[in-house]
Amino acid sequence: MSTLKLRDGAEMFYKDWGTGQPIVFHHGWPLSGDDWDNQMMFFLQKGFRVIAHDRRGHGRSSQTFQGHEMDTYAADVAELAAHLDLKDAIHVGHSTGGGEVIHYVNKHGKGRVAKAVLVSAVTPIMVQTESNPDGVPMGVFDEIRLLTATDRPQYFKDFSNAFYGYNRPGAVEKQGVRDNWWRQGMMGSILAHYECIQAFSATDFTDDLRNVDVPVLVLHGEDDQIVPYQITALKAIKLLKNGTLITYPGFPHGMPTTEADTINKDILEFIAR
Repeated sequence: MSTLKLRDGAEMFYKDWGTGQPIVFHHGWPLSGDDWDNQMMFFLQKGFRVIAHDRRGHGRSSQTFQGHEMDTYAADVAELAAHLDLKDAIHVGHSTGGGEVIHYVNKHGKGRVAKAVLVSAVTPIMVQTESNPDGVPMGVFDEIRLLTATDRPQYFKDFSNAFYGYNRPGAVEKQGVRDNWWRQGMMGSILAHYECIQAFSATDFTDDLRNVDVPVLVLHGEDDQIVPYQITALKAIKLLKNGTLITYPGFPHGMPTTEADTINKDILEFIAR
């Protein structure tokens, strides 16, 4: 099992397969690098080097007491990139991982990053504030915090229904997909999951989006019930210097899994430009 000991002694689990141009995959809350299985296999077979890590407190990485915020997440990725000597890398982030990607690229990625992809990402900011009046009300995140802290096993069983759009009329539910979501979630630390809610909901990535110079692809489902595209993707694209936006009618938050063929194709085309 590949692990990297970070500066504070925490151990980060990661997978590193293949050769060629590296693609680094950053997972969403409360999952692990396993959520990228479809993409890891697809891009490995296309000749890329594929890397996926478990964020601290998630999956197989250390269940630390501290560091569950974006500055630390990005610094952890920077250590991994240096350890693996990653250059000309493409960083792909889903949901919370999208925020981690843009923060890492802005703060630490100079000279190492070629392109970035934000998939169903939480950027630029999710929570409703005076300066973000159409954001998601804080009460929604308070409820997520409460249920994560007090009823996590059942809450995580229920959460994947909307995550994958299985609650929509005509949707074909795959129980294995839902079970895999729960498996990944329950591997992680309840404390990390609780504190990460603040990180993904209230971190303001506006400056990160404005300052990044590399090409950025923004992908978002128009039926995303977890991270509404109107308050994220449509705003993020206006802040990017070199951004491309694709939205998908009917696609859910978990579209890298449910719509892997489409998402993989569009990412591959972006990389090839």
